[in-house]
Amino acid sequence: MIDVREYVLRTPPGGVKRYDHEALCDLLEVADYSRVIFEQGVGREAIVRVYPSNPLMNMREMCLDDLLMDARGRIRLGTYYDGSPLRFRLFDPKTGNAQRGAVFGTTGAGKSRLAQAILVACKRSGIVVHLADLKSGQSVPEAAGQVATRVTTQYETILMLRGLVDEAERRMRDYAARGRSGFVKDDPDPLMYGIIDEANRLLEKHAPFRDEAAMLIKELGRTGRSVGVGIIILAQAGHLEELGGSDTLRAMLKEGEVVLLRWSSGMMQQLVSDGLVSRGEALQPIPKVVGRVQRIRRYNDVATDDDEDANSQGMLYHLTGPRPMSMARTFVVGSVAPTAGFDPLILDLYGSEIPPGEAIDLMAYVTDKELKALADSDDGEGPSSPAHPAGPAAETPEPSAAPKSTAQRILAILPPEGMTAPDLMAALDADGHSTRPVRRGTLNTTLSAMRKDGRLPRPDGTGLVRPNPS
Repeated sequence: MIDVREYVLRTPPGGVKRYDHEALCDLLEVADYSRVIFEQGVGREAIVRVYPSNPLMNMREMCLDDLLMDARGRIRLGTYYDGSPLRFRLFDPKTGNAQRGAVFGTTGAGKSRLAQAILVACKRSGIVVHLADLKSGQSVPEAAGQVATRVTTQYETILMLRGLVDEAERRMRDYAARGRSGFVKDDPDPLMYGIIDEANRLLEKHAPFRDEAAMLIKELGRTGRSVGVGIIILAQAGHLEELGGSDTLRAMLKEGEVVLLRWSSGMMQQLVSDGLVSRGEALQPIPKVVGRVQRIRRYNDVATDDDEDANSQGMLYHLTGPRPMSMARTFVVGSVAPTAGFDPLILDLYGSEIPPGEAIDLMAYVTDKELKALADSDDGEGPSSPAHPAGPAAETPEPSAAPKSTAQRILAILPPEGMTAPDLMAALDADGHSTRPVRRGTLNTTLSAMRKDGRLPRPDGTGLVRPNPS
């Protein structure tokens, strides 16, 4: 039996709007602030519990059963401090709605591990996922091959979002023709999510695709959920200006599944001012190091080696859940220490099955202007890693005045009988007009643009790239 002291407090009408956690701990004569848990009660009540040690410190490993969606469309991510399950909704079977989600937290707070859990849950529950990992694929590397679409650049993310909005609009037209007002899972369409990790890179001020990204995410949140196309973003900040500057986007996230991991004081103020945290100032802080006792060390009193080690990864508040003011923590996802390669524990959770759904054809959502800009730029790259695809198309220079563009080099190399794409890549790398190898994405984009403007014929099924006879 755990020895827990519990105090039930009467509060002013409307509850406690702000409180000083350190002062409360001092009043209770508890040196370890993490042992004291404050929770806003119902009506004019608050509860303070004092534990012998922080109840969230020793979490078990995440298991597959936790991540299988239940009959109410939820998965179990962890537990509250009192042992109650922490659930996250991926689907609402009563309304047929996909969800809109946001996960906020500082660096090292546990966002990537939480993202892995959601991705595993989607794959194992038959949900199609299109993923953008904007940390060059490093945030959730094990997700490669585990989702229908995986992109790692901002431009690819825009193409992916265009594809998701297009799919939502297709479903709307189809359901209207059927006389259907809502989404019915797997009849005929699967539940689908766009998930963007490190979304602040895409939505922050001066990001190259900020306005379009905010518009597309807003559109998915506004119309996609009723046709089974959801959106989840994970970001380091929650301020309106760091989320594309869109009031509609902010309101959309406020009504979805919002999780707050360890935060900075500035982030908390921003979340409160933007209305994402209705009673944010009553949240108990989540320290980087849990269990540290603030005291003056005496002469020859040496701190332990792990005194500075962060140990609060995964501690959070589920702000739109049934207990928004109660601290919770995710189960342990994957290996505790970094691994030399892909984490085997995370790969085991994903399993070896082929992920549901088909990849979005990113090339189908490249505009004519973007195609021409890429084709005419010698260092332009295709959807695998574009440089500045939305910029103005460069003028084609005279060969004697400037280096040849990739398109010019292709026309100079191609023999009348044509050649295969791999042979063409090798010939471009050996033609002496560039110091860098041509990427496959660059070649594919350039060839598409050249076919579109008539410089190359359409493929004839032989696998050869041929010059236009005309």
